[in-house]
Amino acid sequence: MTVTDPEQQAPSLSTGEKHHGKMLHLTLQVWRQDGPHSGGRFETYDAPGISEDMSFLEMLDVVNERLAEGDAEPITFDHDCREGICGTCSLMINGQAHGPQRGTATCQLHMRQFADGDTIVVEPWRATAFPVIRDLMVDRGAFDRIVEAGGYITVAAGSAPDANLIPIPRPVAEASMDAAACISCGACVAACPNSAAQLFTSAKIAHLNLLPQGQAERYQRTEAMVDTMEQYFGSCTNHGECELACPKEISIDFIATMNKDYLRAKLKNRRYLSRTT
Repeated sequence: MTVTDPEQQAPSLSTGEKHHGKMLHLTLQVWRQDGPHSGGRFETYDAPGISEDMSFLEMLDVVNERLAEGDAEPITFDHDCREGICGTCSLMINGQAHGPQRGTATCQLHMRQFADGDTIVVEPWRATAFPVIRDLMVDRGAFDRIVEAGGYITVAAGSAPDANLIPIPRPVAEASMDAAACISCGACVAACPNSAAQLFTSAKIAHLNLLPQGQAERYQRTEAMVDTMEQYFGSCTNHGECELACPKEISIDFIATMNKDYLRAKLKNRRYLSRTT
């Protein structure tokens, strides 16, 4: 299928104004799939008049607008905040999770990263745990199951405590914030040859386990989240692709910390179990 409109100057859908700058003529090869149980296929779209100042999602908006004007089915893709915060945008672009620019989510990727005449291949995340819902949208509910297994932290209810009531060393606080930067996009899983989710899980564990407030449930949390993760995802074999693909550049050092806590959890939780049975 080809959609062509050479005369159209691509509009900015966020401001209503036209983009300025170099205009690109691109060819898109997009994965189309009607549903989770349907066979998929690549379809080719001609995309002229694409401003290099557009984001990748704005470019897809323009393509969809043209498809709709031609009474064709628009391309389904996930998006929400478009600010690199929510983690909803999740595309394999030319075989790379979120595209060629490191430390960038798909919504932050601009078309200036591509050259006039380029062919761009756009696919959904490829992982058994992320079944395709339609076209480029996948179900990342397995991540929710991992987070749910983590439970809660014990806190004293009431008014907000003083900011410095619990002293936390600065390196610990910064490490916890680094882990909390995870936006649950799933790029780590998509980039991993084993479809492993260790980077995601270790980040979600570490941002609680590193802080004093997370210590009460530390080992129960670690064991529950890791065991749930292993129900859906593959095993980590230290390829390191997850860190390279992560739009927040979260370090694989968190995986080592998670593995250490998991081993301790197995020992400590078994001791606790033996005392309570």
